[in-house]
Amino acid sequence: MQVLACSNLLWRLKVLEIERVDLECAVNNTEHHTKLNGVNRLIVRRGQPFTITLHLRAGSRFQHGRSINLISRTGPDPGAAVKFGPGKFVSKVRWSVTTKLASESSVSLTIGSSPDAPIGVYQLALEFVGREVKEVSLGQFVLLFNPWCKRDSVYLASEAERQEYILSQDGLIYRGKAKRISTLPWNFGQFEPGILDICLRVLDENPKHLEDPARDCSDRRRPAYVARVISAMINNNDDNGVLVGNWSGNYEDGIRPTAWKGSGAILHKWNEQNCTGVQYGQCWVFAAVACTVSRALGIPCRVVTNYESAHDTNSNLVIERYYNEIDEDISNDSIWNFHVWLESWMTRPDLRLGYEGWQASDPTPQETSDGVYCCGPVPVRAVKEGDLSAKYDAPFVYAEVNADVVEYIVLGDEVVKVGGSATHVGQSISTKAVGTDEREDITHLYKYPEGSIEERKVFEKANHVNRLIKNEEEPGLHAKIKLSPDMMVGSDFDVYARAINNTDTPKICRLMFYAQVVTYNGRLGGTCGQMKLTEANLAPMEGSEATLHLQYSEYGKVMTQDRMIKLVALLIDLETKELQRATKTIVLDTPSIIILVLEDPKVGQPVLVDVSMQNPLPESLENCVFSLHGANLTDGTAITKDVGKVGPGDLATAELVFTPTASGRRKLVIDFSSDKLSNVYGYTNINIEE
Repeated sequence: MQVLACSNLLWRLKVLEIERVDLECAVNNTEHHTKLNGVNRLIVRRGQPFTITLHLRAGSRFQHGRSINLISRTGPDPGAAVKFGPGKFVSKVRWSVTTKLASESSVSLTIGSSPDAPIGVYQLALEFVGREVKEVSLGQFVLLFNPWCKRDSVYLASEAERQEYILSQDGLIYRGKAKRISTLPWNFGQFEPGILDICLRVLDENPKHLEDPARDCSDRRRPAYVARVISAMINNNDDNGVLVGNWSGNYEDGIRPTAWKGSGAILHKWNEQNCTGVQYGQCWVFAAVACTVSRALGIPCRVVTNYESAHDTNSNLVIERYYNEIDEDISNDSIWNFHVWLESWMTRPDLRLGYEGWQASDPTPQETSDGVYCCGPVPVRAVKEGDLSAKYDAPFVYAEVNADVVEYIVLGDEVVKVGGSATHVGQSISTKAVGTDEREDITHLYKYPEGSIEERKVFEKANHVNRLIKNEEEPGLHAKIKLSPDMMVGSDFDVYARAINNTDTPKICRLMFYAQVVTYNGRLGGTCGQMKLTEANLAPMEGSEATLHLQYSEYGKVMTQDRMIKLVALLIDLETKELQRATKTIVLDTPSIIILVLEDPKVGQPVLVDVSMQNPLPESLENCVFSLHGANLTDGTAITKDVGKVGPGDLATAELVFTPTASGRRKLVIDFSSDKLSNVYGYTNINIEE
């Protein structure tokens, strides 16, 4: 749905007394915190007044005695139009208007919208009531949610949080492992040219709108409804959604998920493809694009990462992991190394008091909800309290952060339980802190401290009493894995498995220790290191250690874009046949990109940037490219520089030039890609002066 522009000349209406209408876009958009969208059209937030000016035709005078009404319309239902006449004051709770004679030939109208009006594109008209009723169009405007308005259900009291969760166009997304967290800079770009129109089109392509557009447009007054629509529309599993999910590792017919560095290119591509799903996305891409759409429409939101995130397929709040005799995972349930979703800030009048605030929703297509691939929004507080009746999808989100884990090995017809945990799932739940690049740990918002009385009571409240806490200090055989401090991609390094006999009798054991590459969602790839300790005689209260040497020549052949390697140690008591299993996933480090901004950035002036990175691999890199990204630093597309071939250990260097388009604090992001090494990035914060 396109929105008409209001130029300096505005509209010339040779109807009745009006010559032209000035929507005062520059002033109104500034006051409504939408100036970054541009000032060529009127974009306002609900519940906050805005002023327009009517210029009368030469010789005409505004007649106060003449009856007039304003009419605002959105959506296809004529009966949904709101008609309201002038009053003495602008109302804070409903549509209203006041008039003021600005000059002999101009009239100012100050219009107040309802704080619970549906968001969207509005037509504004002036109705003259006399012997006959005549109506003249005053133009179009876009109405958004308003976190600055106390009566709006997305009201956010903190200005610092409004700056972060509505106005900030860039941010950080966390990936990796809980003990080795990596940071991905992301350009949300919600104010980039064309993005708002595309976000409105996302709503219009929603199946609920296509089925009943009048009802859908009316329901857009509720942020919970809009958040659920966004959750469904960012994936395209059962609609004309934005992104196609792909976890296969084969992205030849599209763009690999790790290549995206911002939402704008994805949304533009979807729009240009006439609402055909963009290939490809994974969880952090789905969540980031949903964040862009939410912020563009005025819903405060943030991207959240959950480490050791469970996917409970049968809704029993237990992740049942089954492995065969060679330790291949044959389970339906899974645990992702990390999973990324979205939190949106709003009240929930459809739920009981106390469930206002952050609501979790997940646009990554995993399971259906009411027959649609979407998830949430569900109050984070409900998840913490184990209230699985709260709308929407509380059981699924609860399991993601707090399910118990039981592990089995299938040996022929026999199923042997080898362990379990009540504390493994849901670690280091993370989001970017307000106003800084620090990581904020918000695990406490989702769950009580692991093992605490409160946490166990909540678990029992969620109708499950499996308690499988396993303490490695208990008597018995135990397996542990230790890592090297330096694990740079391209290097060779050692990892260690330790067999511990914590009993008062000798033990004869067999230890198998091996490594496989793995994706972030737990899918195993090729083996890249293996050794067998055929027999170990362990004295009471003693242990034995095995070393596995991981070589780039082996793991480099099978390494995925996630650069993760899963280590597995299986310890078997040869007398009792008891099995103990230990696992650990490592994330290989990447080299740093050095970024030097060679001059003070100013709006409209070219800025030179020097970038460099050392090739960490023992082989040459081909087709090396540096890319520069950043909100208001480029025109929405990356600035790239080919640097060709870079030898082993050599420096890749480039000079890049960008021209800022707006002042303020921005993230300048540099991405490096090549044939053998990609998904390497660095960033620096810069201040753009006028």
